[in-house]
Amino acid sequence: QVQLVESGGGLVQPGGSLRLSCAASGFTFGRYGMSWYRQAPGKERELVAAITSAGGSTNYADSVKGRFTISRDNAKNTAYLQMNSLKPEDTAVYYCNTKFSLFGRQYDYWGQGTQVTVSS
Repeated sequence: QVQLVESGGGLVQPGGSLRLSCAASGFTFGRYGMSWYRQAPGKERELVAAITSAGGSTNYADSVKGRFTISRDNAKNTAYLQMNSLKPEDTAVYYCNTKFSLFGRQYDYWGQGTQVTVSS
């Protein structure tokens, strides 16, 4: 079965950095795009960053452009989110996601999330 397992969250001071990882299994990782979302308390889940299957194209929410970098290692079946210059407003649970179509069916998978807290 498909599994997405996030890791790397934690408590960091403003201006600090964290690197999140998303280990994928149960599907052909290198064929599909990957995304990172986040959800802060009392807010809707929002798209943070996305990357295409081969990693040739990325896009970011305006709020994280220039500070976050999404990447992937298809040999390791892992996606990453490097977060620099963190701000208190980046505090949220971060989720890894993949969506794809296969044989006419739509699939949408999420990890369990990892908490990121930015505070002094």
